[in-house]
Amino acid sequence: MHLARTGAFLRALRVSSLSEVDPKKTAATSSLIEIEQDEHSQSSTDGTSNWSETKPGKSILGRHYPSDQTTNVTDTILELVGRKLYDTPNHPIAITRKLIESVFPPPVYKNHIATYPVVSTKDNFDVLGFPEDHPGRSRTDTYYVDSKTVLRTHTSAHQHSAFQHIADHEENGYTICADVYRRDSIDRSHFPVFHQMEGARTWQLPPKNHYKETRLQQQQRRAQMIRGSIDAMPKHGLEIIDEAGPYNDHTNPIQIQHDPDDSQLVVEHLKRSLEQLVQKVFTAAQEARPDQKQEQLKVRWIEAYFPFTSPSFELEVFWQGEWLELLGSGVVQQSILNHAGLNDRIGWAWGIGIERLAMLLFNVPDIRLFWSQDERFLKQFQDGKITRFESFSKFPPCYKDISFWVRPSPASASPIGAESSSGVAVAAGGDSKKASPAETQPAAFHENDIMEIVRDVAGTLVEDVRLVDEFVHPQNGKKSLCYRINYRSNERTLTNEEVNELHQKVTDKMMQLPIEIR
Repeated sequence: MHLARTGAFLRALRVSSLSEVDPKKTAATSSLIEIEQDEHSQSSTDGTSNWSETKPGKSILGRHYPSDQTTNVTDTILELVGRKLYDTPNHPIAITRKLIESVFPPPVYKNHIATYPVVSTKDNFDVLGFPEDHPGRSRTDTYYVDSKTVLRTHTSAHQHSAFQHIADHEENGYTICADVYRRDSIDRSHFPVFHQMEGARTWQLPPKNHYKETRLQQQQRRAQMIRGSIDAMPKHGLEIIDEAGPYNDHTNPIQIQHDPDDSQLVVEHLKRSLEQLVQKVFTAAQEARPDQKQEQLKVRWIEAYFPFTSPSFELEVFWQGEWLELLGSGVVQQSILNHAGLNDRIGWAWGIGIERLAMLLFNVPDIRLFWSQDERFLKQFQDGKITRFESFSKFPPCYKDISFWVRPSPASASPIGAESSSGVAVAAGGDSKKASPAETQPAAFHENDIMEIVRDVAGTLVEDVRLVDEFVHPQNGKKSLCYRINYRSNERTLTNEEVNELHQKVTDKMMQLPIEIR
């Protein structure tokens, strides 16, 4: 289930310490496979083999996709495909993945890694119930390889296959890890490629003991199994603030297909399981900060809404003086289970951004660092250990402004000073009003357009791009926007000459948009 969005929010402390994570107790190996897609998805992929790579299109991990009017994925983004940070030895993303998997181990859970990022629009949107006008479908938010395929925007593109796997195997749950792709803001907590994990657990209605056993009696035996699993969980020392309860008839209802007692037990199991995750992850983070006063960990459950679950919940953690959104979760919509052939099951699901946890665990202040190949960064980490990142230098920023006129538009820009959409309830990044995905060009300027141009020209040499001024001309009604681009490398000092050259290229490419440079 896509119930989480990346959103880094932690500041760096220049403290170096280690916290051991027993590798024997972590998930040493995951299913490094391409999770099979359904016939529609697979045919759209396999059909590309008939096209010559000499024809216009995009080559992605050895497969060629002919471009069409919908294609908007850039070569800059494709250069990041296949890096597999989730499986790179001694990398913070891989270490964090294994730590999460260790809370959901075999044989109950199958730990999948979805290695191939191109999926069909059917798997990414349709199967999950995304409306045709959902903002996540827009070309301003999503990287389209062609009109029928995208770079996946969430791990849930593989959810149906993972549930089908449960139907045919002994596991009752799963985790999925994958790199996902979104057109989004440029700042220290957002990157166009990030990593998600999601997990699910189901319980099957047990077979009848005898022909006279009623369905109610079967449900009661299943409830006993769920209760037994809850009672077998180790106790934790977290302080729990539950503002959501197990459900709310009006704002967070139990699904009509579910027995209230069953649903409440599933919710209790879900919350206890994710509290175990918090206990393990944040204890490791505390142990990596021996110089800091250790306070009792506090978590808070609040109501949420996700189209994939009901009732639904967000989990927050009180960390370093503030409440942090951590993940989204809930009881899986029965229609999703039924569609995968799990009609006689009930279950829960959750989703989380790996960068969110990794930045906290390793004290990494800038999401771009995860993609760095600088040995000064990479050598600080080791499999099986939580190592607090120690900054090797702070290079100076170089600010450049770009101002332009745009036509009045419902999708022009975020308000000045607005925070990026990084909450766990966001199903897809960006503003709420979008150009239609069927259009070959956006109807008007969208903020993600400048983000993509800057990213395509300067890559990781830009730390953030912010709207710093806007006004509407009183006579002609045209809007003026001014964005400030902060050119700053994590690895070296940029020269004025190369910054000027980059900024000129940005300006030149901006002129291709429906704007007028001031």
